[in-house]
Amino acid sequence: MMIAQPKASHFVNGQYVEDTAGALMPVIFPGTGEQIATIHEATPAVIEAALSAAKAAQAEWAAMMPVQRGRILRRAADIMRARNRELSELETLDTGKPISETLVADATSAADALEYFGGLAGTLTGEHIPLGGDWAYTMRIPLGVCVGLGAWNYPTQVAAWKSAPALVCGNTMVFKPSEQTPLSALKYAEILVEAGAPPGVFNVVQGAGTVGRALVEDGRVAKVSLTGSAETGKKVYAAAAAQMKHVTMELGGKSPLIIFDDAELDSAVSAAINANFFASGQVCSNGTRVFVQRGIKEAFLNRLVERVSKAVIGDPRDEATNLGPMVSEDQLGIVLSYVEKGKAEGARLVHGGNRLNRPGCYIQPAIFADVTDDMTIAREEIFGPVMSVLDFDAEDEVVARANATDLGLSGAVFTRDHARAHRVVHALEAGSVWINQYNLTPVEVPFGGVKGSGIGRENSRAALEAYSQLKTVYVGMAPVEAAY
Repeated sequence: MMIAQPKASHFVNGQYVEDTAGALMPVIFPGTGEQIATIHEATPAVIEAALSAAKAAQAEWAAMMPVQRGRILRRAADIMRARNRELSELETLDTGKPISETLVADATSAADALEYFGGLAGTLTGEHIPLGGDWAYTMRIPLGVCVGLGAWNYPTQVAAWKSAPALVCGNTMVFKPSEQTPLSALKYAEILVEAGAPPGVFNVVQGAGTVGRALVEDGRVAKVSLTGSAETGKKVYAAAAAQMKHVTMELGGKSPLIIFDDAELDSAVSAAINANFFASGQVCSNGTRVFVQRGIKEAFLNRLVERVSKAVIGDPRDEATNLGPMVSEDQLGIVLSYVEKGKAEGARLVHGGNRLNRPGCYIQPAIFADVTDDMTIAREEIFGPVMSVLDFDAEDEVVARANATDLGLSGAVFTRDHARAHRVVHALEAGSVWINQYNLTPVEVPFGGVKGSGIGRENSRAALEAYSQLKTVYVGMAPVEAAY
């Protein structure tokens, strides 16, 4: 049996902390179903210690020159890159994602975020505003203590996407990973301290919804950032709004991938594969509604099935594997139930959809054809390797159908007609869109949704605005007059 037992369950005030009074949380490797670690949920005492540490550390951290904070983040990025193999292996054990994916998409993207925001530290400036004889200036100041609530699909990346901009702006953070994937955030916290972050600047507490709720509702918290489902986002947003807290909500999607007749076929098929089956379909921005213009429908399906049939489904620790298990038995059960709904409602299953007869949470990637807009698999986020292929005839028609959802995270168009490509992406109601590409999210560009897919943006300079606020100073240069 593999063992990935951390030194303790939580990381508070610069060190590992344990409280065995907290409920036991077994950590399961999805590739085999084996238990690889046991941690304890945060007790009220641990939550209090984390929030107190973050509050106590914030003023001194904010008083540092921004470039000093930036150097610490950049050192952490260097450490993460040097230990990419070790961190990737832990991420694979934690999530079940293939090592071939985690080596290039998890700790590396976290390091990118640390490096990028560390490099922006010196740009945290205000502006001078001339007002005749008087003048004014603005200052960009931190919010205070921030809470980050992570998702189980990209635990390391999400921790960095939230903490890097928060920390460089002078905030401190208490981060709660998903209870499904609790391990990697502890290593991330350890690396930040090794890089020079003072105790209390970044803290990790474990637990499920009750722990998250306690963090969100605490009066010392100024900002809440969640990555999760739209349903969870509404609850967290409401709780934060009750105390006028700042929020960033990066939520779910049911995103359209639109493929016109003139698209380069293999590129479109590659994009559909990446947009549905990377990370076993457990990606919020996935293009799970694949609209294919009728003229290439059969050619697209034939090529798609041919290529997906070659996927290597296996032990995620093997670098030859390119499709791993679902994160848990519960999530696998949810996905299998959607496959059954698709078949029951008349969609044509052209590939996969069966659980594999082996230990672990494995399912064949499922491809449905002849899907209509009213089917459950076309309306609800599945968060698994289930692709719905829908037919369309005309541009106006497909745009209207693509927008007929309460969600609006992402979308894409594949076509050789660049005028049409820009028309379509401009018309799509989504926060992130691609032309002849899918799911590339470099830290330099904003990422986030519209409608029910969230509020605010992560990454890019936009994240600096999400973790800071402006203070305006008006400077009077002449005597003050009054009417009496």
